[in-house]
Amino acid sequence: MVFQHGRRSFTSFGELGIVSSPPFDLTLYLVAGSQDCAGRDLEAVVAAAVRGGVTLVQLREKSLPHGAIVESARRLKALLQPAGVPLLVNDHLDVALAAEADGLHLGQEDLDAAAARAALGPGKILGLSAGDAEEARRVDPSLADYVGIGPAYATGSKADAGAAIGLAGLRDLRARLDLPLVAIGGINAENAAEVMTSGVQGVAVVSAICAAEDPEAAARALRRAVGAAPSGA
Repeated sequence: MVFQHGRRSFTSFGELGIVSSPPFDLTLYLVAGSQDCAGRDLEAVVAAAVRGGVTLVQLREKSLPHGAIVESARRLKALLQPAGVPLLVNDHLDVALAAEADGLHLGQEDLDAAAARAALGPGKILGLSAGDAEEARRVDPSLADYVGIGPAYATGSKADAGAAIGLAGLRDLRARLDLPLVAIGGINAENAAEVMTSGVQGVAVVSAICAAEDPEAAARALRRAVGAAPSGA
């Protein structure tokens, strides 16, 4: 499902009107960095994943120098743009701006969302994370375009991810947040369909694609699983 979030934009001279983010599809959201690809080329893994049906990519580099992250983001942007797949950058606002990425994703401990929105402008995608009711309360829908919720299940891809919240936790956050939601954390082709029953608009994965022997086939299996979710999920 494609989303385009409209928000009111203001300057010191008054209201500019409704400004929309670029369209984006949360169905199958790949979070990837060089550390996730088992020694393989990141761009090759991402290209295969997009062929398999990935609809949005977030670059999340954990240890590369700043300049190397910028160059990686630029290469991914050039790879993804012809396919119509948006590129977001995790945490690094300066990288997102330098690489002309389609947006930014922030965790609860990252840069303030208002500051990020001011720097990005209204025409970029801004995603936030929430793992419990208090974090959901802090999400400002006038700033964010979507929210990543979880971890749905235990995960080894993010050391500080916190305890798994399960389907009940996903459903609770769905009830609290009036924005498009993507679930993340321990999701794979075996459990993606049940995750979709919580009311989220898509699933985000790391190792289920990046660590797979065949990332394209892994992405196809996940797309099938998401599409197999019961009607009305």
